[in-house]
Amino acid sequence: MTSKRAMAQLLKHLAGAGITHLPKVNLPKPSRILARQQESREEAAISTSAIPETVSTAAESKPLRPAIRPRLASAETEGRRPSQSGTSKEELLSETGPPDRLPDLQAILSRSYVDAEQKTEALCKVATMVAGCSRCTDLASKRTKTVFGVGSPTAEIMFIGEAPGAEEDAKGEPFVGPAGQLLNKIIDASKLKREDIYICNILRCRPPGNRNPLPQEASNCREFLDAQIHIVQPKYIVCWGTVAAQNLLNKTEAVGKLRGQLFDYNGIKVMCTYHPSYLLRNPAAKKQVWEDMKFFMKHLGVELQ
Repeated sequence: MTSKRAMAQLLKHLAGAGITHLPKVNLPKPSRILARQQESREEAAISTSAIPETVSTAAESKPLRPAIRPRLASAETEGRRPSQSGTSKEELLSETGPPDRLPDLQAILSRSYVDAEQKTEALCKVATMVAGCSRCTDLASKRTKTVFGVGSPTAEIMFIGEAPGAEEDAKGEPFVGPAGQLLNKIIDASKLKREDIYICNILRCRPPGNRNPLPQEASNCREFLDAQIHIVQPKYIVCWGTVAAQNLLNKTEAVGKLRGQLFDYNGIKVMCTYHPSYLLRNPAAKKQVWEDMKFFMKHLGVELQ
């Protein structure tokens, strides 16, 4: 039976059933159906290849967090200036740990010193070691003089600053520049005498550009500081500035958070206050330092007005 004859019989049958009109239906051509199926397969392949194989489906629904990078500690706001010598972030963060201990210095640390003569002799030996020190290659190559320490070898009070400046590097003595002149006024107002105090720094060489000491530099110099404290045996220490306070006490807080209290360091009472160079830039802070000195001197039995 031909298709036309079959269609005629179907229409005759539908007319007998009372159906005289059929709805129009547009059927897609087979070629178009095949084309759409091919397009769908290609889109699926492209979207699948765009997803990295190493990312799980659970991770796809969440944004990836950026890597956390360690932050550099901010520059000392109460004391010295940040570095202007081109020190890189890697150099600031890098630490190789404490240096090998010096046998001669360890021998000095193993002894006890009673009178001024013994202490003076021991301090001179340590100063000679410092003068020949080259642990910090950059500092040793640029220094004019090492700045060891001055004052009474039997002092009950020790002042610890941060590092030598230009004037200190030229003269080989701590606190002789503008900050040192202000320190002298604070000493006089506190009814103390400079020659009765032992004064030194965290570093014994000037950092380039008067920047803050790097952690590795402070570590390299710590053995000499420990020797000075051991020989002098002060009853009290005043840390001038955050660098001195953090390095001596192994603290992370700035000096503003450490003021107004006494800390214990191997049986020695320690007070922390702002560095004189900070006062030169921020005269309003002189009032706070004076309050600190009144607090400190009261423990020595001296009332300041």
